[in-house]
Amino acid sequence: MRIALINENSQAAKNSVIEAALRKVTEPMGHEVYNYGMYNADDAEQLTYVQVGILAAVLLNSGAADYVITGCGTGEGAMLACNSFPGVICGHVADALDAYTFAQINDGNAISLPFAKGFGWGGDLNLEYIFEKLYVEESGQGYPRERAVPEQRNKKILDEVKKVTYQDLNVILKNLDQELVKGALATRGFKEYFWDLCKDEEIKKTVEEILK
Repeated sequence: MRIALINENSQAAKNSVIEAALRKVTEPMGHEVYNYGMYNADDAEQLTYVQVGILAAVLLNSGAADYVITGCGTGEGAMLACNSFPGVICGHVADALDAYTFAQINDGNAISLPFAKGFGWGGDLNLEYIFEKLYVEESGQGYPRERAVPEQRNKKILDEVKKVTYQDLNVILKNLDQELVKGALATRGFKEYFWDLCKDEEIKKTVEEILK
């Protein structure tokens, strides 16, 4: 699995701590971690939580990433921004139980973490526990297991609803404020990873047109 880490500007200083915890847990499982920034609070490329949603949508819909780890101060803004786009099901995760139940019941492809609220002593350990439970087993198996069938049915219904209620991502990207989109796609990580990892030629073409 390709896991993309995205930090917005208010919590960019924690990027290295988050990346270390994510790599420690997931790389031994065979997953690949790609850090899309922000890397520091003073990076030239500043991402707002709205731009996190844009970047997450491009990565997930293009196949450049299979999963997105992101967040903001409370985790709420980044979650809302991510869920504003098609092809993204983002859960708000504050602890290991949230991570496990979101993975097993909702079977999403992104989580948003509160990197300021409650992030004190032991914050790095809490991240490790979250990532462990998020990826401990195949997602979408249901919790409790006897609820698996209706939970899986509801997930399929949600997927179909999102197909109707959201426009095509290429249309969205072209209709959004172009400077907002360019800013979302300006990180060093995007320039380094996206072009080789992208599996969707139409999205790649749209991104090329926007960035030219």
